[in-house]
Amino acid sequence: MAAALAAFFVLLLWSVSLRQAVLFLVGIGFGAALAGARFGFTTGWRRLVEERDPRGVYGQLLLLALAAALAIPLLGHFTELHAALGPPSVSLLVGAFVFGMAMQVADGCGSGTLYKAGLGVPLNMAILPLFAIGSFLGSVQMHDWLALGQVQPVGLVQAWGAGPALAATLVALGALALAVRLWVGPGKPLFEQRWVWGAVALTVLATLNLVIAGQPWGIVYGFGLWGAKGAQALGLFDPAANAFWGDAGNAQRLAQSALLDVTSITNIGLLGGALWVSARKPAGARALTPAQWAIGLAAGFVMGYSSRLAFGCNVGAMFSGITTGSVHGWIWMPMAFLGTLLGLRVRRRFGFAQG
Repeated sequence: MAAALAAFFVLLLWSVSLRQAVLFLVGIGFGAALAGARFGFTTGWRRLVEERDPRGVYGQLLLLALAAALAIPLLGHFTELHAALGPPSVSLLVGAFVFGMAMQVADGCGSGTLYKAGLGVPLNMAILPLFAIGSFLGSVQMHDWLALGQVQPVGLVQAWGAGPALAATLVALGALALAVRLWVGPGKPLFEQRWVWGAVALTVLATLNLVIAGQPWGIVYGFGLWGAKGAQALGLFDPAANAFWGDAGNAQRLAQSALLDVTSITNIGLLGGALWVSARKPAGARALTPAQWAIGLAAGFVMGYSSRLAFGCNVGAMFSGITTGSVHGWIWMPMAFLGTLLGLRVRRRFGFAQG
C-alpha cells in the first residue's frame, strides 16, 4: 500500500504539478489521522445525545478552536487565501438539517464516509458512488434552491478584522463547551487521548491545505465533480445549460482532469491514507439486514444531495466555515444537530447498532 501511494505521488509530481502532489500527501495525512484516531464527527454527536459522553464533541471543539487560531490570522494577513464562505439561505437551512439526519443513518459524514470506505466498511464503500450522484444532482438544482431566498455571504474576517473575528469565534466555541458540560453533568471525562491527538493532527493538516491550496479543506465539491464528469461522459448532462456547471470556474474544472482539482486530490489522498491504516489495522464491520442496507444507501444518496444544498458537510461547511470566520458555518451547525436528533430516531427505528 505504501508503494502504491508513493507511486501515485510520483505520477502527480511528474505529470501534474508539485502543488497537487503535496496536496495528495496532505490528503493521506487526513485519512490516516481520521482513521487512526477514529475521529468521527457523526459518532461524537451521537454519543453526546445518547450516552451523554462529551469526549467526541470536546475533541471537535478543540479542533475548531485550534484551527481557527491558525486560519483566521492567516486570512487576515494574506489576501490571496480564501475563506469558506457560503450564503445564508433556505437551501442552507434545509440542506444542513437533512444532512444531519442522513449522516446518522449512513453512519458517516463526507469525511467519515471516505475514511470508513478506506477502512473497508461495506456500507460506506457502497455509499461512495451514491454520495457522488446525490452531490451532483444537488449542484444541478442549486440555482432553483437559491431562488427560494438567500443573502450575501458574511465573513467575520472581512467584516471585523482578524483579531475580533478570532475572539468572537473562540468565545462562541467556549460557550458551546460550557453548554455541553452542563448537559452531560458532573463526573464525565471531557477529553480522550485519541480525540486530542486527532484534533492536533487535523489542525496542522487543514492549515497546510489552506496555505498550499489557497482555500480551506473541503470534501463535497470533489464528489459532485466526479458525478458531473460521469454524467457528461455518458451523454446525460449538458453543463452549458446548467447555472452551476455553466459558471466559468466550475466549467473549467469539469473540462480538465480531476487530478487538477484541489478537493478531488485531497479526497483521493484521504481514501488512500485510510486504506493504509486499514492495511495495518483492519476495522470490524457489523452485518446489516436487507432493510438496513436499503435505508443506509438511501441515506447516503440524500446526504450527497443535501450536502451540496448546505455548501458542504461537517468539514466544508461546519469545520472550514467556522474556522475561517464564515457565518454560514454557525448556521449549519445547529441545523445539522437538529437533523441529527431525527436521524437518531431513524437509526433506532431500523435497528442500527448504537455507539
